[in-house]
Amino acid sequence: MSDWLDNQLTAHIRTAEGAEALLPRVREVGDMLIDAFERGGTLYTFGNGGSAADAQHFTGEVIGHYRRDRRPLPAVTLTTDATVSTCIANDYAFEEIFSRQVEALAHPADVVAAFTTSGRSENIVRGLTAARANGATTLLFAGGDGGPSLGLADYALLAPSDETPRIQELHTFLLHALSEILDAWAAGEDLS
Repeated sequence: MSDWLDNQLTAHIRTAEGAEALLPRVREVGDMLIDAFERGGTLYTFGNGGSAADAQHFTGEVIGHYRRDRRPLPAVTLTTDATVSTCIANDYAFEEIFSRQVEALAHPADVVAAFTTSGRSENIVRGLTAARANGATTLLFAGGDGGPSLGLADYALLAPSDETPRIQELHTFLLHALSEILDAWAAGEDLS
């Protein structure tokens, strides 16, 4: 058991060290989100399974706060309304649960962020496609090569791993880093 745990920790550290190359991109994404909020935009997030939890986590930090008392920022996670999700899945298809909501809600001032480990789930691809059709800015949190979703992303933060646990661990770091940027901005602090 100890060797297995050691291997898990080593893989985690290796992925975290590989994330250093993403830091300039994180700042760029933070600036893009600030610009969207300044224009009156809303952040829409979605994902499947553990990635849905990451999407909800990010929305919670944006609406609530990360470390500072500040005004709430507009954000919605599309997986939190079970009635809407199951209605769409039942009446249309599971592959359309995000695209139907994005089509109904997202506008050009908005950002639509997909959390996914592979970027290959059809409902993720369709959600990003709908966001682009509506003129919203698309943001992808994924791993590896980003799959087909990468081609639909205006901005992408790709964890340097193909392993689901490592990708999701890094997504937590990334959403926390972005939360820090947004938190400081909304509180009137300068992080530079």
